[in-house]
Amino acid sequence: MQFAFTDEQLQFRDIAAKFMADKSPSVEVRRLMETERGFDDAVWNSLSNELGVTALIIPEVYGGQGFGFVELGIVMEEAGRALLCAPYFSTCVMGAGAIINAGTEAQKQALLPEIAAGTRFVSLALTDGAAPVRVWADGTLAGEKTLVVDGCLADTIVVAAEQDGATRLFVVDAAASGLERRHLATIDPTRKLAALSFDATPAEPMAGDAGALSDVLDGAAVALANEMMGGAQRLLDSAVEYSQIRMQFGRAIGSFQAIKHKCADLLLDVELAKSAAYQAAWARSEDEPDAPALASLAKAAASDTYMQMAAACVQLHGGIGFTWDHDAHLWYKRAKSSEVLLGDANHHRELMLQRWSET
Repeated sequence: MQFAFTDEQLQFRDIAAKFMADKSPSVEVRRLMETERGFDDAVWNSLSNELGVTALIIPEVYGGQGFGFVELGIVMEEAGRALLCAPYFSTCVMGAGAIINAGTEAQKQALLPEIAAGTRFVSLALTDGAAPVRVWADGTLAGEKTLVVDGCLADTIVVAAEQDGATRLFVVDAAASGLERRHLATIDPTRKLAALSFDATPAEPMAGDAGALSDVLDGAAVALANEMMGGAQRLLDSAVEYSQIRMQFGRAIGSFQAIKHKCADLLLDVELAKSAAYQAAWARSEDEPDAPALASLAKAAASDTYMQMAAACVQLHGGIGFTWDHDAHLWYKRAKSSEVLLGDANHHRELMLQRWSET
C-alpha cells in the first residue's frame, strides 16, 4: 500500500491547523479545563459553521459532507496537536458513528442532521459501573455506566445494555426520567468524563447489535490514534525546540550526542506510529478487509508512543518540565488518559493478532 495525502487534503490540514492554533492556545486550554462544560460555545459554533467539521463523516443525505476517515484523521490530529477542548470526539466520532452504523432510519433522520449542524451533543456509554446496565421487561434500562466521555454534556446518549444475554444498543434522551449524571474527577481535565445511573429509564432500541458496536469502536480507535499522534508531534516539536535554546556548559543541550540520539529515537517512534494511524484511516475509508486489525495496530502503537513521548518531553525540559507553569503536563495527562481509553496497548495487540488470524 502506497499512501500519500492529496493536495486538497494537505490544504485542508493547513486550514484545520491554523484554526486549532488560533482557537486553542495553551492559555485557553488551561481556562476551559477548569470549567464544568469544558469548551467554548463560540469555538464550537466556528467548528460547525466556519470549518464545517461537525458534518465531516455524516452522509450527505443526512445533511453531512460525506467524507471518510482520512479527512477525519486530519482533523483529529490537528485537534490533538492543539489539545482542543470540545466535545468533538464524543459527538462527531463516537456518537455519530454509533448512529450511522447502528441507528434506525428514523433515528438517523432525527439525530444526524442536528449533529452535522453542531446543535446536538451525543455520548456513547460503554463501560459498566458497579451495576451493569440491563434491559427490563418493559424495555426500560437499569444500572450504571462510568467513564462516559462528555456524558454530562450530551443531549442524547447511546447506551450499550444487556438484553437476553446479548449486548444491544439503545438511544436515551438526556431528559429522560430515572437518568442521573455526575462529573468524574480524572487525571485529564481537558476531556470530561461522567458516571451515569439508570433507574427504569425509557430507551429506544437501535437496529445494530454487538457487531455494529465493534465497528463503531474500531472507527473511534482510528480517530483517537490520529489525535494522539498530533499530541505526540506537538511534544516532540517542543522538546527539540527547547534543546536548541537551552544552554549548558556554553552550548545548546541539543548539540550533545546523548540528546541528539534521544531526539532521533523519538522522531522514529512518532513517525512509525503516525504511519500506522494514517494507514488505519486509509484502510477504513477504502473498506479494506484488514481495517479492523489495522485499527487495533494503530491504537496500540499510539498508546505506547504518545506516553513515551510525553515522559521524554518532560525529562528533556529538565526541572521546568515538571512544573505546573510549563505546558508539558497538559499533554502528558491527555497521553495518559488516551492510553487506556477504548483499551490499552496490550488489549489492542491481542485483538490485532486475533483479527489477523481470522483473515
